Amino acid sequence: MHARLIAVAGLVLASAALAQGRAAPEPERPWARGVSADKQKRALELFREGNAALKESLFVKAAQVYRDALALWDHPAIHYNLALALVNLDQPVETFEHLEAALKYGAAPLDADKFEQAQRYKTLIEKQLSRVDVRCDLDGAEVKFDGKPVFTAPGRWQGVVRSGPHSVSATRDGYLPFEQSVRLLGAELKVFDVTLMRAEDLTEYRRLWPAWIPWAVVAGGAIVTGTSVGLHLAARSGYQSYDQGIQGCLDPVTGGCTPSLELSQKKSSADSLQAVAIVGYAVGGAALVTGAVLVYLNRLQPFQKSVNVGPQVTLVPSLGPAGAGATLFVQF
Repeated sequence: MHARLIAVAGLVLASAALAQGRAAPEPERPWARGVSADKQKRALELFREGNAALKESLFVKAAQVYRDALALWDHPAIHYNLALALVNLDQPVETFEHLEAALKYGAAPLDADKFEQAQRYKTLIEKQLSRVDVRCDLDGAEVKFDGKPVFTAPGRWQGVVRSGPHSVSATRDGYLPFEQSVRLLGAELKVFDVTLMRAEDLTEYRRLWPAWIPWAVVAGGAIVTGTSVGLHLAARSGYQSYDQGIQGCLDPVTGGCTPSLELSQKKSSADSLQAVAIVGYAVGGAALVTGAVLVYLNRLQPFQKSVNVGPQVTLVPSLGPAGAGATLFVQF
């Protein structure tokens, strides 16, 4: 099929040159405007030489010869055949650029069959490519795409790249480096708004728990401890009442006393209150200590902001030396 297309291209360009010789009206052939007859003749010779190399599958040589021809005459048919060579060299970006140039003036400089074929190739190649628009407004920031400098901000850079993994990075003194890596889909326009930040811009302060939780533990401990103090005072009052009762029932002769049932109950009640107070001191004290620790741990602490990116699944069609196909990419 390539040989047939090459032959057609040669005939098209040769016909164009002959048309120039017949003094066709200049506006009808804008691709020939300003190109001398000598340059057209030399370009046609190089074009035929490139066709011969392409026919022999010498794609690198053919591409170079076609470029030399384009330096003399920017003709759509030369762009088209150069695109054929570049397809076999797996250079989709440059292939797409030359197909666009081949289609610039419509079917007039080619022929209907060749024009339609170029359109089909362009549509398929375009699905392997992505358009990128990189923007940055921070004065003095050095912006790179895939590690290559593209501009110094403020400004923007637009381009066509092969679909797949790419990265945008930027640096400036006093700011944290910016870097974003993405997998671009075929026939996608991706806009990168590059924003550099200082360290404090990426820091936020937050607590481990809601602020009321540690203080609730402290308050609970204080309540239990306060209640225990009240119980302890009540127990002491009970012991004092018991001691007074004992003093009142002492026998002057024997010095002994047999406590009444009521007096014995006062002592028993005081014992119970004191036991509960002691337990309350232990529980309340532990709660106060725990609450104080929680208050300290729950103080505002700096955290680095982060952005989580979900998985991406990409199906990219391809056109190359081995033919047409598709590649599946999964990114986590």
